[in-house]
Amino acid sequence: MAQELEIEFKNLLTKEEFENLLTYLPFPSIGIEQINYYFETTDFKLRHHKSALRIREKNGNYRLTLKEPYGDGLLETHDSLTEEEVAHWINGNPVPKAETIVQLRKMNISINELQYYGNLTTIRREYHHDGLIYVLDHSHYHGHEDYELEIEASDVETGKEALDTILRECGITRKDTPNKIARFFQKM
Repeated sequence: MAQELEIEFKNLLTKEEFENLLTYLPFPSIGIEQINYYFETTDFKLRHHKSALRIREKNGNYRLTLKEPYGDGLLETHDSLTEEEVAHWINGNPVPKAETIVQLRKMNISINELQYYGNLTTIRREYHHDGLIYVLDHSHYHGHEDYELEIEASDVETGKEALDTILRECGITRKDTPNKIARFFQKM
C-alpha cells in the first residue's frame, strides 16, 4: 500500500516514566533500531504545509515517507528505496519516486529543493493489543535524547482513551509532545 492514514497519540516521558512503562505493559525487552533521515527545503515549505519527509532505515530496508495532515490523522505516502537511492538523497541528488513525487507536486515542491538535514536514531519497542499499537521510543539526535509513548489507533476516541488511561494509571503527566521531526529541528 502506497498510502495509509495514521491516527496516533503521543506523550513525552521522563527516563523514569519510560522505565516504568517497560514493565507496566508487556513490551519486548530488546527494541529495534530505526534511523530517520530528515529532508526539508531551505525555506521550510514542508513545514508550511504542516508536512514532513523522511527516509526510515529499519532492518536493512529503506522507506521514503511523506506525512501530511488529513482529517483526524496524517496521510502517509510511502515509496521503497534502495541503499544506493538513499545515498543519492543524502548527497543532494534525490531520486524521484512514483508515489511521493505526486504529493510533493500538489504542494508545489520540487524534489530538487529538498535538502538533507540530519538523522534521528530510535530504539523502538512495540506491543499490540485490542487493535492498538503501543510504542515506547528512546531517541537520540543532535546530542540530545528523549523518551516517548505513542499509541496508534484506528479512531480518535479509542486512541485518546487508551493514552489517558495509561497516563492516569501510571501517574504520568500529560506533556506537549511535538512529533519527532519537529523536535529534531528544534534542537538544531
